[in-house]
Amino acid sequence: MSRTIEDRAAEFAIQPSYHALGGEFVRAPVETLREMLGAFGISLDGPPPDRAPPEMRAPDGYRCFLPEGEMRRWGIAAQLYQLRSERNWGIGDFADLCDLARIGGAAGADFIGLNPLHALFLANPAHTSPFSPSNRRFLNPLYIAVDRVPGYRPEFAPEGLGQLRAPDLVDYPAVAAAKLGALRRLWREGPDDAMGFMRFCAEGGELLRRHALFEAISGQMVADGYGAGWLGWPVEFHDAEGQAVIDFADARGDEVGFHLWLQWIADRQLEEARDACRAAGMKIGLYLDFAVGEVPDGSSTWSDPSLAVPGLRIGASPDWFNAQGQDWGLAPLSPVKLADLRAAPFGALMQDATRRAGALRIDHAMGVWQLFLIPDGMGAPQGTYVRYPIEDMLRALAEASCRNRTIVIGEDLGNVPDGFRELMARMNILSYRILLFERHDHGYIAPEHYPREALVCLSTHDLPTFRGWWRGDDVAIRRDFRLISDEAARQQGDFRWTERRQLLEDLARAGLMAWDEIDRIGPDDPPEALVVAVHRHLARAPSRLFAVRIEDMAGEVAPVNVPSTVDEHPNWRRRLGVPLEALGETALFRGIAGALEAERPREPS
Repeated sequence: MSRTIEDRAAEFAIQPSYHALGGEFVRAPVETLREMLGAFGISLDGPPPDRAPPEMRAPDGYRCFLPEGEMRRWGIAAQLYQLRSERNWGIGDFADLCDLARIGGAAGADFIGLNPLHALFLANPAHTSPFSPSNRRFLNPLYIAVDRVPGYRPEFAPEGLGQLRAPDLVDYPAVAAAKLGALRRLWREGPDDAMGFMRFCAEGGELLRRHALFEAISGQMVADGYGAGWLGWPVEFHDAEGQAVIDFADARGDEVGFHLWLQWIADRQLEEARDACRAAGMKIGLYLDFAVGEVPDGSSTWSDPSLAVPGLRIGASPDWFNAQGQDWGLAPLSPVKLADLRAAPFGALMQDATRRAGALRIDHAMGVWQLFLIPDGMGAPQGTYVRYPIEDMLRALAEASCRNRTIVIGEDLGNVPDGFRELMARMNILSYRILLFERHDHGYIAPEHYPREALVCLSTHDLPTFRGWWRGDDVAIRRDFRLISDEAARQQGDFRWTERRQLLEDLARAGLMAWDEIDRIGPDDPPEALVVAVHRHLARAPSRLFAVRIEDMAGEVAPVNVPSTVDEHPNWRRRLGVPLEALGETALFRGIAGALEAERPREPS
């Protein structure tokens, strides 16, 4: 019997059909399957693969690291860029992170959670999303605290620092110009520890050298009128081993050295922040974030193009929040290559990601099993899932976690396959539970029914702040940006009234607010007492970790990010309204921190 294109796709773990988030059965278009097979280099009539499609199971004898004991700890989740201080250069930096560690540690927090710190494009600072990195292996040098680099002198500071610090939005191009100008002056004076710099370069190896070379070429290309990403460069520069690139590296060795030095300084300052967390008494310290993929034209795909799959992009299928689905514009690692290499490249990424981290959040954790991929020229409704070598991926993750004693949290939101959360639990990977999503038919799931092996929080960077959610701002934003229809917005707005009332009644039953008090609370701005009470309510969950958003501790309203928007909303740019110097003394910060410390007191050393 002849094989259909659906049969051929299934042989190579490309799913001809899938169940969407709402349970709907969706059949992938034939053209989608054809494009995906072509992207993986698979002919329609070739022999079957030499291995069976992967199955969802854990590797024998491997589990991620978890500390012994009860471990009910809390910490503060922040976007590093948003920290405002009297000394930074218009963007939160690693020195601010040290200060936040001291503030959080004094309040009883055991970790500081951060947005991804991955390298973006220094030559295109307007590319701001930390979840669309150029290279997940390296750091974003814009987070360097220039005034803390050895050899810094006040005359290195540019004029107009006050103008960088004042706006409510980070001016990334101006920040990049100011910082890179001063850092170049420091580079010309030479590394303060030449041997340490040489060791760092040697340990980083060829991939570090290629990243620095990429950044140097990228800067020159932008100066010459091309794009920062390599797909916009003249073709002779597409090959990292080609003669044009070799000649550039020979001629511009000092510029390549500068970018190597930036990575060294950033790494040292991140290490100092980790040490500041320890000095503040934190049991976990830095809780870092690992993005699900990289942009197609960045340093990673240029440095090692064999690992990426050209012509496909990572996204998400249509759902209740976005009827059109999502296209994240990220290049997926090749499941075929990862299977051939027993996930060794993923293991190397995990070793780097866990090296400075007491905890690591894996964005879209289902990616170790399947990713929703979209062929170029098609939209999210035409995409489908592709399976990954999950046993090898989980083994590599567990090895890195245990080697560096790093707790692993898997962001298991969205379309979670049946059995995946049980697999996470067997691997000691903590689930990621958000109050706003944890519901049943009659209201919110009671905190005491949350799983122990989880991190819990009210919301996350892709969701509204608590104040914004209470007011219904998120529904209005989705409607205004045409992410949902007017009718869907009306339904969601009506349901928000129900959600608010159910939450208030939960707080009253828990003894955290009086019944007559909740009757006086309307749909406008929530009172601080309500914000504190809802944090204390969720903190009572048996779950091992609790993360409170710094935006909620600072009383922010506007969202950090509106998914599926780019320029329509100032994503990844908004700074906190409260400076670090005052944050720990505000009534709201003290109220939330005090409530969390009461429910989750720090364990004695």
